[in-house]
Amino acid sequence: MNKTFKKIFAFLFIILFLLVEVNAVINLASDQENVIPEGFVYVDELIPDAILEVRYYSTDNFVGSRVDGYLAPKVILTIEATKALAAVADELRQQGLALKIFDGYRPQQAVNHFIRWVADVEDEKMKYKYYPEVDKKELFSLGYIAKKSGHSRGSTVDLTLIDINTGEELDMGSGFDYFGEISHHNTNMINEQQMQNRAILREVMEKYGFVAYSGEWWHYTLKNEPYPDTYYDFPVQGNKGVKSLQADHSNQMY
Repeated sequence: MNKTFKKIFAFLFIILFLLVEVNAVINLASDQENVIPEGFVYVDELIPDAILEVRYYSTDNFVGSRVDGYLAPKVILTIEATKALAAVADELRQQGLALKIFDGYRPQQAVNHFIRWVADVEDEKMKYKYYPEVDKKELFSLGYIAKKSGHSRGSTVDLTLIDINTGEELDMGSGFDYFGEISHHNTNMINEQQMQNRAILREVMEKYGFVAYSGEWWHYTLKNEPYPDTYYDFPVQGNKGVKSLQADHSNQMY
């Protein structure tokens, strides 16, 4: 009886050991899949009150479908850009305002998705909302879409402001990713209040080292970005680890 008990105990121990090992392998595989390069961080780790409305993870974007490379509604930026943005958020809180972020780091595979979409001239299901006044074929030449995007370097962010008390977005005169003159910084198509709201965002972003893009009121790039010639292609997803990944080192700038 004693020998039988020992055999059963040994068998159960082996089974338990194998289960622990299998779980460790599963966790390791998960960690390897859910990684971002060293030097990057999830924005909500430093700005927990930021509202993330990741349009390219949804179907509410100019493509009309989830964009390649967006596997989770997360926003990732370089550490330098995130720290600067955290300083922006700190100052805005004193004014009763907070950040709503639409996009940060953008994988090259997402940009490639945009390129394929532009080539499909028959697909205009979102034209009514995002580019009613612009010919789809001109989105590249007008600077709304690029074959190499600054977002893929990790220090560019698309965002707006919300009122902390109401949770409502400040009226900027046009929506995020609306491709048209009304979205330009120098437009005369918006009223004084809308102009003031844009100015609040621009002034605080520039104060902490970001540069505005003239054609899109929501688009800002850290002036001293750490990877000005590197275009990354790791997917946007949940994170359980950090390691270096291969990137495209190219001299093309946008």
